[in-house]
Amino acid sequence: MTVKEVKNLEKSMVELTVEVKGEEFKAAVDAAFKKNLSKITVPGFRKGKAPRKVVERLYGEGVFFEDAVNELYPKACDDAVAEAGLKIVARPDVEITEVDGEGFTMKVVCTVKPEVTVKEYKGLKVTKTVYNVTESEVKAELERLQKQNERTVVVDRESKDGDTVNINFDGSVDGVHFDGGKGENYDLVLGSGSFIPGFEPQLVGKKAGEDVKVEVTFPAEYHAEDLAGKAAIFDCHINEVKEIELPELDDEFAKDVSEFDTLADLKKDIKKKLKEQKAKQSDNELDNALIDALLENTEVEIPDAMIEQKVDNMCGEFEQRLAGSGLDLKTYLQYTGMDMDAFRGGFRTDAEKQVKVRLALEKVVELEGVVVSDEDIEKEYKDIADAYGMPVDQVKMYLPKEDITMDCAVSKAVELIRANAEITEEKAAAKKAAAKKPAAKKTAKKEEESEDSQSNET
Repeated sequence: MTVKEVKNLEKSMVELTVEVKGEEFKAAVDAAFKKNLSKITVPGFRKGKAPRKVVERLYGEGVFFEDAVNELYPKACDDAVAEAGLKIVARPDVEITEVDGEGFTMKVVCTVKPEVTVKEYKGLKVTKTVYNVTESEVKAELERLQKQNERTVVVDRESKDGDTVNINFDGSVDGVHFDGGKGENYDLVLGSGSFIPGFEPQLVGKKAGEDVKVEVTFPAEYHAEDLAGKAAIFDCHINEVKEIELPELDDEFAKDVSEFDTLADLKKDIKKKLKEQKAKQSDNELDNALIDALLENTEVEIPDAMIEQKVDNMCGEFEQRLAGSGLDLKTYLQYTGMDMDAFRGGFRTDAEKQVKVRLALEKVVELEGVVVSDEDIEKEYKDIADAYGMPVDQVKMYLPKEDITMDCAVSKAVELIRANAEITEEKAAAKKAAAKKPAAKKTAKKEEESEDSQSNET
């Protein structure tokens, strides 16, 4: 294999002219002859016994060239890329331009990693939003826990919106009963809108044991055509009236729903966890802001092949999530009315940004000479294994060490950028107050002071 010419094209494309000639090619032709001989019939010879020259006279000198080329070109392509010192980011396009008895010539068009310029990555100016935890948020979380532990109890009173009535019902149109119009011991939440319009309000203000004649009209667009737009009567009997009973927010409640003995301790834990969540949210937003600032200082012409590869990956991940929900991509596209081009197009903008982010961070790794230790790599493998519930050795089979090393280096680059950034902190409450009318500023300030005092208490 000989690389005869290296030509730089636009958009990070390189064309190699590669020759494979001489003994290497002749040996491949001979191997192709031996491999195919048993399939060749030549008059006057037993099958598989004809000499090569006789076969070539009968079928042409180049009868085995194609098989020889197919055998040699993949390795020759890899060797040529390595000899030219190219870092390719996609499978090369190969065109065989000439073949004869001495060998073949091919054009190998490669997409290489593009040149990246990062003008600034230290001293990036960003704002970090700091989120306080308010008492109303703690209260909302308590109410969520309270709602999770609600129970339904039978009551001896008239029904009201929000109650559940257990009913027997039997519907008819013009005195004729219809399919699906009858039910027994059916729990209906009043105000839920689960029955046809006008049905539920007529059961409000009723007690257990009452019989109610509900008169309604089916909607004109009702799915059953024989009932659409028709007046109906439902004979209903109220079996029970039930209401939702929430547990008291007290120490007993805290013991039931948590490991804490008092409501006060439960509130403190809720507040602590909310603070942790908001701190994580704040850190994530900060990193996103730093990445956006980094991209503003990055110049790169991204090859289409890199973006398409990322789109492929994103589509594959989406398809896996669909499968987890019991759907396939074909069904999803039918539901959404999209074709494959539109589906892939929906990922392209994010894909382009993700590729640019990775290229920028890899450039920072290069500029800073970021070093990754064996401990860093092993920890990354273990974290991935734990996340997917797989043995570490199995993860290592799927993810090359080179890729994991770069992932770790990129993470260190993000840490470096963050450590060297000029970060201004801004409280979320103050940010919101700035957008309000002057009359609302005092209220916002009081809320901020209240949040600060709460933070000091814990």
